[in-house]
Amino acid sequence: MIKITQLKCPLDTPTSELNTLVAKKLKISIQEIQRLIILKESIDARKENCFFVYSIACEIKNEEKILRKKIANVSRYIPQTYELPTVNATQFTNRPIVVGFGPCGIFAALILAEAGLSPLIFERGSSMDKRIEQVEEFWKTGILNEECNVQFGEGGAGTFSDGKLTTRVKDPRIIKVNEELIEAGADEEIRYSAYPHIGTDHLRRIVKNLRRKIELLGGEIIFDTPVEDFVISHDEIMAIKVKDQLIYSNHVILAIGHSAQDTFITLNNRHVNMQAKNFAVGVRVEHHQTLINKSQYGEFADHPRLKSAEYHLSHTSSKGRGVYSFCMCPGGLVVPSSSEKNHLVINGMSYKARDKENANSAILVQVTTDDFGNGVLDGLNYQRSLEKKAYELGGGNFVAPIQTVSDFLDHRCSDHLGNIKPTYSLGTKFVDLHTCFSKDICLSLEEGLKNFDKKIPGFASKDAVMTAIESRSSSPIRINRNENCQSTNVKGLFPAGEGAGYAGGIVSSAIDGIRCAEALIKSLK
Repeated sequence: MIKITQLKCPLDTPTSELNTLVAKKLKISIQEIQRLIILKESIDARKENCFFVYSIACEIKNEEKILRKKIANVSRYIPQTYELPTVNATQFTNRPIVVGFGPCGIFAALILAEAGLSPLIFERGSSMDKRIEQVEEFWKTGILNEECNVQFGEGGAGTFSDGKLTTRVKDPRIIKVNEELIEAGADEEIRYSAYPHIGTDHLRRIVKNLRRKIELLGGEIIFDTPVEDFVISHDEIMAIKVKDQLIYSNHVILAIGHSAQDTFITLNNRHVNMQAKNFAVGVRVEHHQTLINKSQYGEFADHPRLKSAEYHLSHTSSKGRGVYSFCMCPGGLVVPSSSEKNHLVINGMSYKARDKENANSAILVQVTTDDFGNGVLDGLNYQRSLEKKAYELGGGNFVAPIQTVSDFLDHRCSDHLGNIKPTYSLGTKFVDLHTCFSKDICLSLEEGLKNFDKKIPGFASKDAVMTAIESRSSSPIRINRNENCQSTNVKGLFPAGEGAGYAGGIVSSAIDGIRCAEALIKSLK
């Protein structure tokens, strides 16, 4: 096959015309093109015009002849494939266990099931339909179920998000992830979109379909069942404890997610090697989506082929802290995301259409062990202290503290809103958010907001609204593992995904779940 990169296509040209552009580029007839695959689609709006830019793979008659011409941006293309690891399942005595059924746990379980190992999966939260009811009840009433919420339940925390599939990870396992998501109902465009996303509404259906596939392959998912303890003997995992019963297995994948605070404490009590790690804290900032569209697309902002725009911003403060946007949700909502009573956590969420009035994004500031200490649980305790403070600043009942960006920069408590209405559903309260964070973090946040306003004029306006606190972007703990993906001091225990400190987001978590399942299978050989 042949690969063509940097193929520009005007906004008004439909994808059905790509054959014509390819033929023109290669100086051949359309009839010589046997097959065409879009590898990547992005948008170039940096100058006065706006284009789609494509990378294309195609099968052409006389490919060698074309390659010898050495045409710019034309090269040979060899497709990558994913090969499922094999194992003799008959020699396996105890079923492997997967703890957690977010993206990491789902894909770990899928690989094990496809290998014929009939994994047993425990998820502390509920199955999808029941979970949706619990979450929507919380969003309406503020009544929180600490075991089933935005953080816990089928699909993990990503279920109530933008369903963003963007990742910096370069790994052939992403092919497997995309294939399974598409088979389960995702749009084909996730293969090639520069910034693919599924949307919380579609993701819920897709996760249920993935679960059904795992079950058909022999996997068993047990919901509403938190793992209470781990039985370790002679530096090897022997069993897990659920509902006062021991479930024996010498192979356990820990895909617990970044919010399983009680499980971190239990693992620490069992002397599993772990360490505190750097993470980030901050706020959600809301703007009108039209502001973001105009900043990114200019005069083409209203073009029907352009979707709601997103942004990616970063800055290094005078204190040396990274300040950056995270999980930007075009046309989305800011949602209550707590998993513990009397502790406030927020997150962003978008539906597939991304058609709500406001855009929102986390604006985060890096925090390190210098902020909270080197003890294993110090970062976790620091995170909880900020969440408790945010809850108290809101006055309780999961009311969120807010402030306009301009007032935050002026060190003035807001007393009215501009043109943007916060989308957070459980009520808001005007607060000076400087009281939520340390001086260093506030200074870095101020510098970052001012810098972002230069890149997107209006970012720091009197209309923009900040809501606190965003504190669950990543795990505050890393569960140490070796090159075989096993715990450095507990044989057969495979720390995986975001909660273990080895991923960040849906795709990288899914990839790490696959990686750990492969390592488990390899250990059987």
